[in-house]
Amino acid sequence: MLAGNPDYPHDLVWADDDAVAFLARYNTLLGHTLVAPRSHREQVTGNFTIEEYLRLQRLVYHLGEALRRELPTERLYVMSLGSQSGNRHVHWHVAPLPPGVPHEHQQFGAFSWDRGILALPDEEMAALARRIGAHIEVMHST
Repeated sequence: MLAGNPDYPHDLVWADDDAVAFLARYNTLLGHTLVAPRSHREQVTGNFTIEEYLRLQRLVYHLGEALRRELPTERLYVMSLGSQSGNRHVHWHVAPLPPGVPHEHQQFGAFSWDRGILALPDEEMAALARRIGAHIEVMHST
């Protein structure tokens, strides 16, 4: 996706010179978004200066607040996953847990594909990405 490969389309939420944020393609939570630095980094803290890391975390924060403004959110999940064996590029998952989800389907259970994947029309996903991005734009400009 970062290289512009058309085989990996995503709904872009935010992009600047340092990072991108895009909706997860196969998500179980509406609004599940990934944030990734544009430059290749493999270690979540070790490959960044403190200034670079804090710039990315500012985006993660703004994204979280944008999601909370756009979608009903009981809890906001923020985590960095990946492996040296695969998916080596550092990224953060930011996902809103909607109110009323039973405890056994919260936390890591909320991300289980056993629950099913949200099947939203492409137009809905694109519109959601634009709305979330508009919230980030307002926060980034202040």
